[in-house]
Amino acid sequence: MEKLLECCVDSVESAVIAAQNGADRLELCANLMIGGTSPSPALFREIRARISTPIRVLLRPRFGDFLYTEAEFAVIRREVRLFRELGADGVVIGCLTSEGDLDMQRMEILIEEAGFLPVTLHRAFDVCAEPLRALEEAKALGIDTILTSGQQSSCAAGKELLAELSKKAGDIRIMAGAGVNAAVIADFLKTTPIRAFHLSGKEVLQSGMAYRKEGVPMGLPGLDEFQIWRANPESIRKARLALDQS
Repeated sequence: MEKLLECCVDSVESAVIAAQNGADRLELCANLMIGGTSPSPALFREIRARISTPIRVLLRPRFGDFLYTEAEFAVIRREVRLFRELGADGVVIGCLTSEGDLDMQRMEILIEEAGFLPVTLHRAFDVCAEPLRALEEAKALGIDTILTSGQQSSCAAGKELLAELSKKAGDIRIMAGAGVNAAVIADFLKTTPIRAFHLSGKEVLQSGMAYRKEGVPMGLPGLDEFQIWRANPESIRKARLALDQS
C-alpha cells in the first residue's frame, strides 16, 4: 500500500497547519486532550471551506470506553449520516460489546449508514479482547483502515503486534498511532510492513489571556485552562520527510 500520513486535529488552526505541512489526510475530532470526541458540523464546515485535504471524522459521543447505551449509539448513527451528507471523506468509528468484542450488529448498522464512505476502525481496537479475531471481523465488515497502537500505550511498544496485523490484514490498511513522530516513522519503515501513520504533532501553547483566574477548573481536575494544544508545523514536516525518505 502507498505511504500515508494522517494528522489528528481538533481546530481550524491545526487543520490548516497539518494540511500545509504534509498531511495526506486529516482525522477531525473535538477534545483531543481526552482522546477525541465528535466534532461539530460548524467546525467541519469551516475547515472544509479552507482546505481540500481529505477529512475523516471521528464519531465518539463521550470520553471513556466504547460500550454505548442505546441513546449514545443513536447519536453516533445520526452523526454518520450527518457527516456523510456534509461531505466528509470517511468516518472513524468503533463499538464494543461488554466482553470486549467488536459489536458486529452495531458496526454493520453504522457502515450501512456510511454508504460509499470508507470507514476507519479507531482505537477501540486497542482495548478489544482478541485483536486477531477483531481483525478478521473488520475484514468481514469491509473496514478500510484500522488505527491501532498494537494494544499498547504507544505504537513503539506495540510494534510486534502491529507488524503481525499488517502481515495478516489483507486489504485493510493498518495505521500506527500513539507516540508517532519522525523517528518512529523511520524505524517502522525499516523494521515493519507498516506504511501508514497517525499523529497529532501537537505542541502546547500558552493562552493569550493576560488576566487569569486560577483555581476554577472548567473540566477535568489537573487540566490547565490556559494551555492550548495545536499542531506544530515542524513536527509534521519532519514526519513527512521521514515518510518520504525511507
